[in-house]
Amino acid sequence: MFSQSEENYIKTIYHLETISNKGISTNAIAKKLETKASSVSDMIKKLSEKELVVYKKYQGVKLTPFGKKNAANIVRKHRLWEVFLVDKLNFSWDEVHEVAEQLEHIKSPKLINQLDALLGFPTHDPHGDPIPDKDGNLNVIDKILLSSLLKTESGVCVGVDDSSSEFLQFLDKKGITLGKKIKVLEKEDYDDSLTITIENQKLSISNKIANNIYIKKL
Repeated sequence: MFSQSEENYIKTIYHLETISNKGISTNAIAKKLETKASSVSDMIKKLSEKELVVYKKYQGVKLTPFGKKNAANIVRKHRLWEVFLVDKLNFSWDEVHEVAEQLEHIKSPKLINQLDALLGFPTHDPHGDPIPDKDGNLNVIDKILLSSLLKTESGVCVGVDDSSSEFLQFLDKKGITLGKKIKVLEKEDYDDSLTITIENQKLSISNKIANNIYIKKL
């Protein structure tokens, strides 16, 4: 059994490892968790003693197979709860993250397996992120950032990089949701801002926004 803080750390390292093949620095972990590097170092020692991570000087931190399995299970619980909140309790996709952050620490495997079955064994959460199965396997889809599309190219929105409430509410206002087809009409050389269409609606978005939307290219 691990503390809530320990679970938050290994989940954070798990997420950082999905975007980097190298060891994760204590500074990167501190930035993600909004804490001090010294606090991270103290926790890494504890996690190392519990065989959840390995740390090598100048090479950073990596999850052990045991750590990765436990982290994937936390992520699985988080994303299943997000699906439950949206599908069964009518939460919007911008409301579920903080609630799921609390629910992900529930320890009962039976509850989570029953929840998975109740929901029909979903493969992705309301933000398009893949849900690990009970063995930690992910059904990853091929996706790219909207910002990488060129003029006249199109794709379907399959996820977001920024899952903050503010960003998701902004997307709702613009009519950008999962499953919507997006086509690039213009791409500005000056700042890479885009003019796009979404179901015949034309709008302009900044490069920052396009860098936070994942699409499956058509």
